Amino acid sequence: VVASYAAASRSSRDCRTASGSSQLRCLVHPAMLSHILPTSEGERRVSRAYWINTFQSISDAERLQRYIELAGPAMRAAGGRFLARGNPAAAFESGVAERTTLIEFDTVEAAVAAYHSPAYQEALEVLGDAAIRDLRIIEAIA
Repeated sequence: VVASYAAASRSSRDCRTASGSSQLRCLVHPAMLSHILPTSEGERRVSRAYWINTFQSISDAERLQRYIELAGPAMRAAGGRFLARGNPAAAFESGVAERTTLIEFDTVEAAVAAYHSPAYQEALEVLGDAAIRDLRIIEAIA
């Protein structure tokens, strides 16, 4: 498979710049493209990603508030769209009613880049050990 898909893992691709072109062309294993889905018009679109963050415990509400003040703008600057945040309206089975944040991104790569961004890393530094969290990024189903 030949693709101009720069976000694929560098370790599993062979990339070259075509002669006389600035476009990077890569040989990418088909499994790396599983999240690029064909549309009915034959074009390709990238599926969205969701950042799910739960706070299992909070030991310093003041530092959490400072984290929120920094993390929100960092997520929005990285293309994130807050869909839900706060305590759950209901929790079932082994669910725990803990503060949860749901943020949508255009791609998994965008969500991962947001996590590693200097602005978000600054927010994490402020939070420090003031909370125990569980954070995961999942890919949307077509």
